[in-house]
Amino acid sequence: MTLSEAVSIRIDELMKERKITQYRLSILSGVSQSTIGDIRWQRNKSVNLRIIYEIAQGLKMDLIQFFNSPVFEGENITD
Repeated sequence: MTLSEAVSIRIDELMKERKITQYRLSILSGVSQSTIGDIRWQRNKSVNLRIIYEIAQGLKMDLIQFFNSPVFEGENITD
């Protein structure tokens, strides 16, 4: 999978884990709903690390926790 696919999957996992909507994540992180949607639906193939940081902060986690998922393991990423 591509890195943008992995980020999309991870955001979906975290939203499901915390039982929050895209709208709620937007409120918590300060990232617009449309930007989160673009990431989730992979309309934007390159995701700014600052946006990921803001999403992680909104979820009360740091980047290490955000990227601590099997989806980011080397053999899973093709790009």
